[in-house]
Amino acid sequence: MRRAMRVRTRTKALAAVGGLLLAAAGCGLTSGSPMVDDVKPGIVGQGRPLEGADLTVTSKEFTEQLILGAIMGIAFQAAGADVLDRTGIQGSIGAREAVKGGDADAMYEYTGTAWITYLGNSDPIPDPQQQWEAVRKADAENGVSWLPPASLNNTYALAMNESNAKKYGTKTLSDVAALSKSDPKAVTVCVEGEFANRADGLPGMQKKYGMKLPAGNITQMDTGIIYTQAAKGSCTYGEVFTTDGRIKAMNLTPMADDKRFFPNYNAAPEINGKTLKKYPEIAEVLAPITKKLNNKVAQDLNAKVDVDGQDPHGVALDWMVEEGFVKE
Repeated sequence: MRRAMRVRTRTKALAAVGGLLLAAAGCGLTSGSPMVDDVKPGIVGQGRPLEGADLTVTSKEFTEQLILGAIMGIAFQAAGADVLDRTGIQGSIGAREAVKGGDADAMYEYTGTAWITYLGNSDPIPDPQQQWEAVRKADAENGVSWLPPASLNNTYALAMNESNAKKYGTKTLSDVAALSKSDPKAVTVCVEGEFANRADGLPGMQKKYGMKLPAGNITQMDTGIIYTQAAKGSCTYGEVFTTDGRIKAMNLTPMADDKRFFPNYNAAPEINGKTLKKYPEIAEVLAPITKKLNNKVAQDLNAKVDVDGQDPHGVALDWMVEEGFVKE
């Protein structure tokens, strides 16, 4: 336990130094800090196929991304690589451009983000595998390679507390639509301002499911407050992200998107094309880890950070050891 605490403290300190360097660099793409986890091959990294490789891992700044970036970096270290940590870049575009331009080698990215935000498509593809395949094919022209996706799907949902779930019995968005017609006052929603106005948010969802919620039934607020208000029952349904650890911690029940309206945001390794060509072993190193990542795993890991206050890198390291992917 003391050794694990030392690793967590050390990596946290390095992350803090890296954060200062990134801030000084302006764009956040020219500085970083080395990952120094004392890990050995477990399920991944046997034979140390990345021995001698210098790899840079990046991520966006929110909890799940920090964890996924650490997971990737730890795997690379176990496989023999020296890893530079450039996780925590603010916004999606910065991390994406780092991988695309070669300032970073790899990250976990979301298929829906790539398809809509980076590749400029307006209509998501309902089938998650087809969505990934379309992204993989289109992004190859940009020099970006995509490895097979996880079932982890960080998309939108409406969720309610246990009391309201028992009271109204809704399990799908079609059920919510039916309730909005039979008992209009029952369907009150708390959402972010952006979600309230986006085509792939509340307006599009209402159109898809045949809802017509009166303006008085819709309250806009910050993301964190939504979870609290939904848990209290101040609004019957709150906008959530399906991998958020607060869903489990606050005992919220997400409604199934039975008409598959919301885009798929499956996490998948996004690799600089030249890097993957030089080190094709990256695919084998990451494959079993990606296969293990699902919404339950993500919720549990995210909750350790957002609810329990643990360090993202430490959470990632503990999970990698517990699953046998690496050894200390």
